[in-house]
Amino acid sequence: MIKVKTFGEPLELFRARNELNELDERVNQFIADNAIRKVISVSDSTTNEEGSTIGLIRVLVYEE
Repeated sequence: MIKVKTFGEPLELFRARNELNELDERVNQFIADNAIRKVISVSDSTTNEEGSTIGLIRVLVYEE
């Protein structure tokens, strides 16, 4: 069965690199904790409707 999981992270000025690392750790921990063997897609989105950055949303598509 194919499933989708989203992860969100607010972005603060001058902390983006740390926030990306923290988000990577959360996603990797989710994959390990749930014994996911096949990742189909990972994508990021960083803009709101006006085009300004408000946070980061990472979408993980995987197969159970």
